[in-house]
Amino acid sequence: MKQYSFALASMLLAITWTGLTAGALRVPAATAYIDPDVRGARVSGRSGVTRWSDPAMKVLWFGQINTPGELECSLALKLPEGATSRLRLTVAGQSRKATVQGNGAEPVIADFGSYTIAQKGYQRFTLESLNPAGQPFGDLDALILAGRATEGAHSNLKPRRNAASVHLAYPVEKGTQVQAFYCEMTGIEEPLWTYYMACGWHRGYFGMQINSPTERRIIFSVWDSGNEAIDRNKVEAENRVRLMGKGEGVYAGDFGNEGTGGHSHLKFKWKTGEKQRFIVTAEPTDETHTIYSGYYFRPDTKQWMLISSWKAPKEGGYMRGLYSFSENFGGANGHVLRKALYGNQWIRTAEGKWIELTTASFSHDVTGRADRRDRFMGLEDGEFFLSHGGFVPGFTKFGEKFTRPAMGKAPSDIDLPKTK
Repeated sequence: MKQYSFALASMLLAITWTGLTAGALRVPAATAYIDPDVRGARVSGRSGVTRWSDPAMKVLWFGQINTPGELECSLALKLPEGATSRLRLTVAGQSRKATVQGNGAEPVIADFGSYTIAQKGYQRFTLESLNPAGQPFGDLDALILAGRATEGAHSNLKPRRNAASVHLAYPVEKGTQVQAFYCEMTGIEEPLWTYYMACGWHRGYFGMQINSPTERRIIFSVWDSGNEAIDRNKVEAENRVRLMGKGEGVYAGDFGNEGTGGHSHLKFKWKTGEKQRFIVTAEPTDETHTIYSGYYFRPDTKQWMLISSWKAPKEGGYMRGLYSFSENFGGANGHVLRKALYGNQWIRTAEGKWIELTTASFSHDVTGRADRRDRFMGLEDGEFFLSHGGFVPGFTKFGEKFTRPAMGKAPSDIDLPKTK
């Protein structure tokens, strides 16, 4: 058992992750994940990892090692005065044990010794408890790394643990009146708290979501006018989108906290690996209003159904800013890979002409700028794909463009039901 003075522990805890030198580097416990049950311990930006008392639960960190070599690993944690905790850390297939004795409110250090990192790439740091169930294993503050392998290393250091949101933007010739936007999409991976969005435009979005182990949804939403970001109750009547119709079994209501607007969803168990089809239409009703409608092709009935239609104020035109995206909206499993295929994109103009969209550019949210590098797009089987999470190799520059092979055949079976 190795123990360090409070002064040394405080010094180690004060060190920040720079990735520039071979000195000690601190990866906050608030960036860790709990496996196999994300509820098996509490992870927070303020307290790190707490309430960890089930030895079946593992604590995981991930880091990108860019310099092979020796890596010294230790752990800063707090334990009640006189309490003892036995822990095991596995890195690059090598496991080391450490035993640490608590010192009350003062942090202590569990030293796992040195690991050999043979090649660069993402590494998984797996912490396990060797203690009896129900016994406090310690409140974790940080994983501390040192040695040559830390040179140029990278890891997420922020409490936001979501995988970066990733997007495809489809360029359309200026002046084109986009009356309909069609896209086919296939979910390849199926982790919880994933939203694969097929048809997005300047006023809304349309796609499919995994809400729980038993519930999936088809979601269509349209934003209000104005600048209210949080509370729809603050949006004046003239800025609100208005529900014009919805399909059988569809729920419609409000949404907020990401702008405000009208939300609708159909609870439907769409299948991973099965192609899904979406189309959004725009119908200007006067110089200041447009009705946006979202239609989904149900694989079970082989028919198009209306999800919902919304009359949007301060419009009067067609769609612009066409895009698709993939989002991890629950950060507790932000370490899990997400991937979807996006293909056969078409627009129909106000004159009735179909135009195929074969080019898309990649973008990502703020998390993808520096915190998470496991986000990328590309081509697979003639379709675009978006992938994020998983801490796997793959990195696409912001704005990089890709072109897929043209299908050359416009959708011919778009028999849409009337708005109800």
